[in-house]
Amino acid sequence: MNNLKYSNSFLINLIIASIIPFLIWGPFFPDLIVSISALFFLFYVFKNKEFNFFKNKPLIIFFIFCIYCILISIFVAKDTMLSFESSLFYFRIGVFCSFIWYLIDRDKNILTYFYYALVLCFSVLVIDGYIQYFKGTNLSGFQISGLRVSSFFGDESIMGSYLSRLFPLLFALFLIKKKQTYEIYFIGILFILVDVLIFISGERTAFFFLNLSTIFIIILIKEYQKFRLLTFILAITCILILSLNSSKLNERMFTGPAKDMGIIENSNEPVIFSPQHDSLIQTAFKMFKDKPVFGHGPKMFRIICKDEKYSTGVSSCMTHPHNFYIQLLAETGIIGFLFLFSVLGYVIQISLKQFKSIIFKEKRPLKDYQVCLLAGILITVWPLTPNGNFFNNWLMIVYSLPFGFYLQSIYSKKTIK
Repeated sequence: MNNLKYSNSFLINLIIASIIPFLIWGPFFPDLIVSISALFFLFYVFKNKEFNFFKNKPLIIFFIFCIYCILISIFVAKDTMLSFESSLFYFRIGVFCSFIWYLIDRDKNILTYFYYALVLCFSVLVIDGYIQYFKGTNLSGFQISGLRVSSFFGDESIMGSYLSRLFPLLFALFLIKKKQTYEIYFIGILFILVDVLIFISGERTAFFFLNLSTIFIIILIKEYQKFRLLTFILAITCILILSLNSSKLNERMFTGPAKDMGIIENSNEPVIFSPQHDSLIQTAFKMFKDKPVFGHGPKMFRIICKDEKYSTGVSSCMTHPHNFYIQLLAETGIIGFLFLFSVLGYVIQISLKQFKSIIFKEKRPLKDYQVCLLAGILITVWPLTPNGNFFNNWLMIVYSLPFGFYLQSIYSKKTIK
């Protein structure tokens, strides 16, 4: 593998970068690529004894978490085989992150592959998304559902999530690329259109993550700071104009959350995100209080929540409680919870160091490229929003991408820029 020919290197880079468009079509092919890549890389590491890719604190902690999840699946979970579906091969996510690190070290052309894959997919979604918004039907014939623009994602309605979670990675790769003037203008227009498209997708959490990562990046980067600020201001201006001319869109994005939280409609009890989310969270918290140390086992919320002694509120049972931290408390206990919380603590710590260096005009600990990747990690571990299943394959692949690039930038001796 050390002596790969250029054609093979080209093929491997192309396959790995193809995860970006495959994520639009569903979880099967991205998960297949991740699984095969992880096995392939494990074989390479053991054969060549290059364990340095795993000898860093983040991955060591992650693998300990994976082992812990397997153990509680065996000894704690009510349904071991069902729990194994989430825990048994979860380690592949960490191995895939290391594989991205390895590929960047070996051939930095993969950065270009990922960049153009993101630009292409974002551009296609922008064209198709706006067609769907204005015409009611996208290029594949899928009709808009209410005001939920979903483009090629169809009934899934996760286009906004896809765009908002991968946007920091796109910006990071844009920063390190050698650019012509026309490319800068094109990316600027694309940024504006993507910002607005995430808004009209009707996904409130995605829109929040876009704003969170954008503000985070604008504050902590040096180069292209004004560029991103200008594109963001222009996008917000377009969004305000759309809101003023669409009462339904305005209600979906602004009035709706207020109603959910009891700000407009009277409510006897305060809720956290919405009555439905609040019900799930309370059910999960009861599960946690019953088994606070080890929890009930990965993927067990969907089974245990049916028990009457835990069920609470209007919608007490689903496949997961729609919040990573609450899910880990219920399924993996305080021990599993601390894994994710430690990542959040790291992000906050390094961000404060970056901010301090800017205030006191000291040497910055992070490059702009790393700041953007850290923004992608921040929105992954942000605790105060609803989100999907922590063990969901599609989500974990999306989340793992900035981690892989960030690990390489922090621990590799081969710097990017």
